[in-house]
Amino acid sequence: MKGILVKDLYIARSNILVTVVSLIVLGFGLSFLLETSALLVLAPAASTTAVFISITGDAASKWNKNVITMPVSRNQIIGEKFLFYILLAVLGTVTALVPCAVLACFGADVTLYALCLYGSIGISATLLAGGISLPCAYLSDPEKSQIVFMMSFMASTGIITGLVLFINLFLPVKENILPAFHIVLAISVICFLVSYRIAVRVYRKRDIS
Repeated sequence: MKGILVKDLYIARSNILVTVVSLIVLGFGLSFLLETSALLVLAPAASTTAVFISITGDAASKWNKNVITMPVSRNQIIGEKFLFYILLAVLGTVTALVPCAVLACFGADVTLYALCLYGSIGISATLLAGGISLPCAYLSDPEKSQIVFMMSFMASTGIITGLVLFINLFLPVKENILPAFHIVLAISVICFLVSYRIAVRVYRKRDIS
């Protein structure tokens, strides 16, 4: 799996670099209009676009048909995309923390509470969207993966809203905003892992020869 991951990182390196620089610039720009911590909502999602570029590239080059002749299991093929997705989401989150840290050093009002809240929302939305879009991209038409990716974020927003309303039945969300979104984050992690297991199981049986 390490070799596959290196291949995707090599192919997507320019896209990743542009995304990282854009997030840093956007973070400083937001400081004049909004709370800089709000960038954590956008950053994980924006950084994962390289995954779907790699999926589209693999489909165009017929890489999936060639790799099955190599000593790589189908579990590793699809598992690498899920791992790549997580790594890029983490990279986006860390990148968003850079302008927050710099501005905090210059006296900006960047609180740990805001970082945890916006970070939970951003990562939750990213994991839910990935749990929807990654299996769809691999099990249907990879060339439409980027469209599915964008639609999945609209779906993840609705899912998060529904989860918050459901949690509010047992825990007053207004008085417990951070714990409520930590619960949403935990559910998102579980959904992402379940999505991975389903994708692997179906991909094993798929004819890609």
